[in-house]
Amino acid sequence: MVRGRDDRWILGDGRCSDHPLPRPATALMPRRIVDRTRGELVATLLAGVQWLFFLFANTVVIPLSIGRAFHLAPAVVTASVDRSFVLTGLACLLQVGIGHRLPLLEGSTGLWWAALLDIAVGAGATGQAAGRLGGELAVGIVVAGALVGVLGALSLGPSLRRLFSPVVMSAFYFLLAAQLVGIFVRGMVGLADGSHIQPRVALLSFGLVALVMALSLAGRGLVANFALLIGIAVGWPAFRLIIPSRTPDPAPAGAALFGLFPWGAPALDAGVIATAVFIGLLNTTNTVASLEGAEELYGTPSRADQYRRSFLVTGMVTVLAGILGLVPYGPYTSTLGFLRTTRILARAPFALGALLFILLGAIPALGRVFSTLPLSVGDAVLFVAYLQLFGSALARLEGLRFSSRTVYRIAAPVLLGLAVMTMPAAVWTSLPGALRPLLGNGLVVGIILAIVLDNAVRWDRVEAQR
Repeated sequence: MVRGRDDRWILGDGRCSDHPLPRPATALMPRRIVDRTRGELVATLLAGVQWLFFLFANTVVIPLSIGRAFHLAPAVVTASVDRSFVLTGLACLLQVGIGHRLPLLEGSTGLWWAALLDIAVGAGATGQAAGRLGGELAVGIVVAGALVGVLGALSLGPSLRRLFSPVVMSAFYFLLAAQLVGIFVRGMVGLADGSHIQPRVALLSFGLVALVMALSLAGRGLVANFALLIGIAVGWPAFRLIIPSRTPDPAPAGAALFGLFPWGAPALDAGVIATAVFIGLLNTTNTVASLEGAEELYGTPSRADQYRRSFLVTGMVTVLAGILGLVPYGPYTSTLGFLRTTRILARAPFALGALLFILLGAIPALGRVFSTLPLSVGDAVLFVAYLQLFGSALARLEGLRFSSRTVYRIAAPVLLGLAVMTMPAAVWTSLPGALRPLLGNGLVVGIILAIVLDNAVRWDRVEAQR
């Protein structure tokens, strides 16, 4: 159990106890209260370390892949990794402290990540200079971040929430789960390091998945709460012993750590800015979905001021991301799966994990140690945590009934989005550059279609016409 909100205990099953927290231990306290306080501190520390690994596994791959896509120098890639650790930890502290005040990872989002990779692939196929494109994207990201901040300042978050109905949110959860789980499975079978499946890597990965799931389902108390941490503690040395690493040591960041606009000198392009603004607006889906999902976990409705402060923090760190050459930020809806799996809902362990993450980025030697964590281990653990997103998608449809007429409302966006996800990135190079990151991203296509269908069609009338 760990400390919860309003000085209550968060029990192993996620419920809040009505017993108040004991006062700080003193010599006059009964021994059982002192032992309970010490146990609380140990549980908080372990939960903070578990959060640290969660933040690390969700963050480290993104700057590495962007560095390859934009052909950045090794020192610049290392600097991007260090800066992403620091900014992600800072963003998490800002959100839990003055933003929405919930333990939700604030990091580089999958929507932005996939869009930027698609843009880079398209630019490479057409021969566009990576430096010029990177500079244009950096300006677009800064503009998009400023716009999100303005939306927060104008308190327009609740208005956006009304646009995203339960059906739209269900489609978002389905497609986000499919996109992320697809990434994790590729890493689990060794495709992150090559073009062929590596049988030993795949066997160990799925064995680790089975272990974590068994601990989560059959374990009790702290064993279930820390199943992900136990999985990493077992999987890391196992992979190092059975499959020696062939990954070279990262290049020192050096002066690149303090450089601005590492993707390229700032440049203006109306089409790129328009694309970035659209993606930035669509990225607000993460905020809406995260706060709505938190309502179910915590049993309290989200407030308008939570949306306002969350948008302001996201907008600010997104502007910094554009300047520092990082993928833009937003709340991780997938954190809800992590919270459901661990059943630890308190804010203190999350803040501790964020502080430790900042230290990883600020002390390069620590970052290099954690960089030896095999990607397949992180992917296997996250695979289990993110299966919970499927449950979130189903929960949004609870109480809704679909007929042969109204099933298009959910089937069309989900299945079309999945179809787009399976298409190779190269097939979209014949489209105009401004459309490629939108039409070539299954998550984006699915969300847009879900919003259009749900707000343009009167489904109650369609159902009444049977």
